[in-house]
Amino acid sequence: VTGARFVLAALRLAGAALLSPGACAFEGSACGYQWDYAHLPWALHGEGHYISVDTSYEGEKAVLYSPDLYSEEWSCVRLIYQIATTLETSHDPTRLNLYLRQEGESFDRLLWSAEESSDSWLIASLDLMNSTKKYKLVLEGEMGQDKSGSIAIFEIKITPGYCMECDFEENHLCGFVNRWNPNVNWFVGGGNIHNSQSILPKDHTLNSALGHYMYVDSVYVKDFQEVAQLISPKTTVPMSGCLSFYYQLKQESSIVFSVYLRDVSGFYEEIWKTDTALSTDWALAEVDFNAPYPMEVVFEVAFNSAKGGYVALDDISFSPVYCSNQTGTPFDPASAGCNFEEDLCNFYQDQKDGPGWSRVKVKRNVYRAGDHTTGFGYYLLANTKYTTQPGYIGRLYGPTLPGNLQFCLSFYYALYGFFKMSGTLAVYIFEENHVVQEKIWSVLDSPKGVWTKAEISFKKPMPCKV
Repeated sequence: VTGARFVLAALRLAGAALLSPGACAFEGSACGYQWDYAHLPWALHGEGHYISVDTSYEGEKAVLYSPDLYSEEWSCVRLIYQIATTLETSHDPTRLNLYLRQEGESFDRLLWSAEESSDSWLIASLDLMNSTKKYKLVLEGEMGQDKSGSIAIFEIKITPGYCMECDFEENHLCGFVNRWNPNVNWFVGGGNIHNSQSILPKDHTLNSALGHYMYVDSVYVKDFQEVAQLISPKTTVPMSGCLSFYYQLKQESSIVFSVYLRDVSGFYEEIWKTDTALSTDWALAEVDFNAPYPMEVVFEVAFNSAKGGYVALDDISFSPVYCSNQTGTPFDPASAGCNFEEDLCNFYQDQKDGPGWSRVKVKRNVYRAGDHTTGFGYYLLANTKYTTQPGYIGRLYGPTLPGNLQFCLSFYYALYGFFKMSGTLAVYIFEENHVVQEKIWSVLDSPKGVWTKAEISFKKPMPCKV
């Protein structure tokens, strides 16, 4: 009951916004939702504004389905719900399922399922792709083994747009959650609340003191490299395009503001990070985004001291068109390659490394294969005969490549006369003026003296060099 009252208070704050078809806050009516009388009944609680099913009746499940819905636009379904159970673990747990029943199809497609029990309400966000067919949403409560289990649904919300989009003006924060840390966390700012810890005079959405945004401040930082994470709802259908957001960053000592993708196995991929030290007004960031399977977007801020500063975030949006198609001139990957027939193209050597690579041409014979392009042309040669230095290194740098693009680097190599293979030939990525380097490939096979092809794919958030 306390859970229900808590939700009631929170949901009332949202105000009586006009509901779209299929949306329902269960305030005195079920908004056209009907239950299947062949199964357990749903009870509408007018006072608490929720609909629920429990095990006071004999039965295995309860089914609730929406009126006919129709959406030619991509939309987001948000479900605010609670599963209450007394059993700690069960092989047959209480579960809530959401299905899509499309017109003309003989089966319901499972969109989402949950069995997590909680003391208060939870939010689920599910992307619905645009479709020309009518559909119904079907909610199914499976009661399982728990003899005192219950499932409550407080609100169903259907809005046009993508679930990862958010302006932070509504109390559910679009399903974004802060990963709790004892010292630094993301908070809601704005709203013109007198006791608010807000750090900015205006948000970006409304450009006023009444608007809301998310922010994280270094004031309670205790340890070196404290990290705060704001995590989006998981994508539920494959999607790709341009993720954009507005941010402000004020730093007195180093702050790293990064955006990651995280998949269900916990693997992180960085897709963006700030390259400017200061942004006293709202700055727009755009990043290409590709989620072929379920992913969360993680906005992460790392502080190094309590006088670090702050980061604010607002108006996260998504477009199915890649950012690179919207701005600037497209990058031509051919300009980053070279066959070394005329010159070094856009490749170069750093003089402080010494003369590592020489552009040479040899006649084909039984011992040498000639170059790879034609057999009679030029190629690059690094040869230990040309140096007296121990620990001799020859580095060849490629041109600057733009960030947030997926690249495939391919080249041919041949090795002669080495005894130890580890590190003989390696490929590094240099980010941001050679500050960060990462090895992405090194040769493992034994020298054959024949041209061998290598292929490596990589993607970096910042401009980089090979």
